[in-house]
Amino acid sequence: MKAILLKRLFSAVEQGSSLDVKAVCKRIVEDEKRLGHTKLASDLEKSLNIAEKHKSLLKPHGPQTTPMGSLPSNKRDSAALIQVVERETLRHHMVLPSEVEQRFIRIEKEYAARSRLATFGLHARKRVLLYGPPGCGKSLGAERLAWATGLPLYKVRFDSLISSFFGETALNLGKVFEAAEKQPCALFLDECDTIARSRGDRNDVGEVSRVVNMLLQLLEDYRGDGLIIAATNHYDSLDKAIYRRFDETVELPKPGIVEIARLLKKTLSALQVEKNVDFDIFSTSVDGLSFSEVERIAQNAAKRSVMANRKKVNLTDLEAASNELKRHF
Repeated sequence: MKAILLKRLFSAVEQGSSLDVKAVCKRIVEDEKRLGHTKLASDLEKSLNIAEKHKSLLKPHGPQTTPMGSLPSNKRDSAALIQVVERETLRHHMVLPSEVEQRFIRIEKEYAARSRLATFGLHARKRVLLYGPPGCGKSLGAERLAWATGLPLYKVRFDSLISSFFGETALNLGKVFEAAEKQPCALFLDECDTIARSRGDRNDVGEVSRVVNMLLQLLEDYRGDGLIIAATNHYDSLDKAIYRRFDETVELPKPGIVEIARLLKKTLSALQVEKNVDFDIFSTSVDGLSFSEVERIAQNAAKRSVMANRKKVNLTDLEAASNELKRHF
């Protein structure tokens, strides 16, 4: 991971992107903290704060990701069509199978090297479709991509975007993409099947087809300097033409035994764990659960230990948390 971060840092320096430099520096600081290198992390963080205070980082050559001046709104009641997700709240640590992790890294590295790729007539991946069962990291994946690229995350509000009035949904969608073209951002269309389901559906009405056609055209024509990230739990229900509009389609599967053990250790890393807890063995007992369910088990086990005034999480804590979750199935 350190080698990847260093390469990304030097790539950002090469392109003169202060936003990328700061994002990677902050990632290095967080990784050092996680590894327990508190003195080094503190020194690095202090240097970074001084640099930001005096604006001494490189002056960027490309478009800036400054806050969007005014959010697009619908015509009916002037409700915002986009929700701005504050950078401080972005989650970015993910536990993924190696192959999926490498695909995320490739998207991030290509974005950092987009100017260099352009000199050879090549385009960085900027339209990404994430799919898989609920609770397996699609929203987290969007947050990670925004955090790693330094882009602000703008989440499309379908409650405001979709309208019962003729032509208004397509109009709202156009406003959203127009805003994303003007201001580099990671535009997140969560549960995109809401507006991208198959036009061959028996219950299809003319308005559905118009919206899908509009989305296809907007994806095709997008020339912004950010990312378009769509996510769905219903991959097979999407219109077939949608798939071809994305540069990268990533499946986020349920965790295997290895990923479950890693996630349990990561979630419990702030506490001590009894030596007799074998994460590999316990992971087999919760195989088949989603990432969010496994994380909930670890969090509830930690709470159980803390509330009992014990210094270490034990196997009983984990088993009790697991049984409690399974009873709700």
